[in-house]
Amino acid sequence: MTKLEVFAEQFAIAGTFTISRGSKTVADVVRVTLTRDGQVGQGECVPYARYGESVSQTVAAIEALAPAIAIGLDRTGLQTALAPGAARNAIDCAFWELEAKLAGVSVAALAGVSVPESIVTAYTISLGTPEAMATAARAAVAYPLLKLKLGGAGDRERLAAVRAAVPQARLVVDANEAWVPDDLVANLLACRAVGIELVEQPLPAGDDAALADVEHLVPICADESAHGLDTLGTLVGRYDAINIKLDKTGGLTEALDLVRAAKAKNLKIMVGCMVATSLSMAPAALLAGQADWCDLDGALLLAADRPGGFKFADGVMRAGGIWGGRPA
Repeated sequence: MTKLEVFAEQFAIAGTFTISRGSKTVADVVRVTLTRDGQVGQGECVPYARYGESVSQTVAAIEALAPAIAIGLDRTGLQTALAPGAARNAIDCAFWELEAKLAGVSVAALAGVSVPESIVTAYTISLGTPEAMATAARAAVAYPLLKLKLGGAGDRERLAAVRAAVPQARLVVDANEAWVPDDLVANLLACRAVGIELVEQPLPAGDDAALADVEHLVPICADESAHGLDTLGTLVGRYDAINIKLDKTGGLTEALDLVRAAKAKNLKIMVGCMVATSLSMAPAALLAGQADWCDLDGALLLAADRPGGFKFADGVMRAGGIWGGRPA
């Protein structure tokens, strides 16, 4: 028998995390453990209100599967038992680690992927005034890749201020659906002028058709428009890249398939995350070797990570021992 347990947990954010949709000071996560034959697999997810998820609903969805898991529902069956989303992600990742431990191998070996010893991750600069974002960027100058959260009005001023503050830094931006079609060309021109590498989700997910009709002066990446394999077909012609997050794909299983499918359609890959602990980052890191950009700084944004989490130094992350298989 496999025993499932689920825990709703909170982790304080270091300061405030702000995007176009609002601010928060706490990361709400849900942790799952699966225990069988003395081995334990863990997974973590972040229920996201933007996708109609809550902590209570996610916990309930996970707990509802406990009887089926106890009598044999496995990771393969999970893919149809739950739709893509946070709840499936936590269970899926826990299954991966449990399977690896029972087999005495790493999850990477079980999945057939290689993980770089060190990963350059973006470091997020929260949305704020041009002056505040410039100050934050200057303080983070040791990080080689910065991700700027934008919000619509005033974004061109934010771009200019940050570039002036950190003239050598690599920059990507994330509008979190805050732009409108009428400003798209002017904003893309401003991004190109300051050397932005990638523009993430400039238009609302349900109103992004205009992306097919403008010159992509800077590569454009889908985030809120991209979830699992079923959404991939809608992205071609509108986007140049896809941000793959395990909380959207419903776990590592579908994320691995989505990487292959996206590459087959000539889409570049960003591997991303929600604000969460290293227990969320570790499964996502298995995609890093196939990604063009990594944005796995969720644990860096916390006041304190879980014990055994990733080690971060100047934008480079190295694995801790929090997740990954091999014998317990």
